[in-house]
Amino acid sequence: MNTVRTGFLMAALTGIFLVVGFLLGGGPGMLIAFIFAAGTNLFAYWNSDKMLLSMYGARPVDETSAPELVHLVRQLSGQAGIPMPKVYIVDNPQPNAFATGRDPEHAAVCVTSGLLGDVNAEELAGVLAHELGHVKHRDTLTMTITATMAGAISMLANFAFFLGGGRRNNPLGFAGMLLVMLLAPIAAVLVQMAISRSREFEADKAGAEISGRPLWLASALQHIDNAAQRIDNEEAEQNPATAHMFIVNPLHSGGLSGLFSSHPSTEERVARLRAMAGAAAARPGPWA
Repeated sequence: MNTVRTGFLMAALTGIFLVVGFLLGGGPGMLIAFIFAAGTNLFAYWNSDKMLLSMYGARPVDETSAPELVHLVRQLSGQAGIPMPKVYIVDNPQPNAFATGRDPEHAAVCVTSGLLGDVNAEELAGVLAHELGHVKHRDTLTMTITATMAGAISMLANFAFFLGGGRRNNPLGFAGMLLVMLLAPIAAVLVQMAISRSREFEADKAGAEISGRPLWLASALQHIDNAAQRIDNEEAEQNPATAHMFIVNPLHSGGLSGLFSSHPSTEERVARLRAMAGAAAARPGPWA
């Protein structure tokens, strides 16, 4: 169901782009903005893993430096049916984790030192399974496409602003064009965040299936969410555009944070995982 919802949201984002592009810049303006935005995001797609890991000061680990962590990732990767990703640790007191890489063959899983210090082995397995779910579903590709479309819409609005409102013969008039320039980027961001939230639900489901224990992930999410509200993640606060990469929102924000959040509420995620556990209670999992 979430996959279908993601498809509809991506179609909506494409529709916003086409309509706004035509009204604001006509065919040529729409094409120029899209090419620029696509080029920028294409570069990010091929290099985002290196950029993100470097941004957070992640260090690679192996069987010698972090044997238990690497062994667990290897075991879960085999259960998920994907290649073993590279494993990294970030020295950060906030318990959290993220996955990156353009596809399962070029993936990396990264956990914070705070996560390793605060969760038990079962919760850690749940978190890692969730991140491997992102890798398996190629969510990096999905979010790159949506970022491209949202970036193109914002760029079109900026073009219209600097060029004096786009085409003079547009059917909306000047006031209407101002509304489009203001509201279109906001609408694009809202759709992008909705897609990100859908992918989190899918990764939760995949993580529960990979580990065979939905309650491990449910417990970890509650633990991480409580800690994240108390412990700062300075790098994430300085780079809020990366917040959607983490398993739990690393930012401290209020106001309209729920509307613009890239993550669904932890309460809803936990409720869904508990429902999965109840449905599968009679079936032994791979970790039995």
